[in-house]
Amino acid sequence: MSSTRQEANANSQTKEQYVDISMGKHEIFFKKEYKILYTINEFLLGLWFLVGSICFYFEELKTWGVTLFVLGSMQMLIRPSIRLVHSFHMRKHYEREYEEKQ
Repeated sequence: MSSTRQEANANSQTKEQYVDISMGKHEIFFKKEYKILYTINEFLLGLWFLVGSICFYFEELKTWGVTLFVLGSMQMLIRPSIRLVHSFHMRKHYEREYEEKQ
């Protein structure tokens, strides 16, 4: 879309409309770096639960198993945090862009 057309759209829309529409158009582009973080988190989460499960086969390693389960459970909280940070950063980017075009 040309810059004059984008400016015309920015002027005819509310800030909220502009941000929501712009986020939808470019969401895939902005997801790349967050997708990497999410994938690393998922990999580590699976690793902690796998190794923790194996530790339960050996009496002397059960404490390590529990520790890895707790670590994995805490890491499950990272999932929604990554999504929230991603949405927050995208929204701020488009809000600044909207303000610049006004």
